[in-house]
Amino acid sequence: MSAPHQSTPATHDADRPADVVESIVPLMPIVLPVVGGVLMFLLAFIAVFMA
Repeated sequence: MSAPHQSTPATHDADRPADVVESIVPLMPIVLPVVGGVLMFLLAFIAVFMA
């Protein structure tokens, strides 16, 4: 009938470059509270400075 379909081999994790988002996700439990604390400090500083 017809020739068998030649498929490309499946890509493995080692074959693709590292994704930036996937490398940051494990740090989210540390990064989010730290950034939130810094943001709250800056907003409080602005509020006191403007008062």
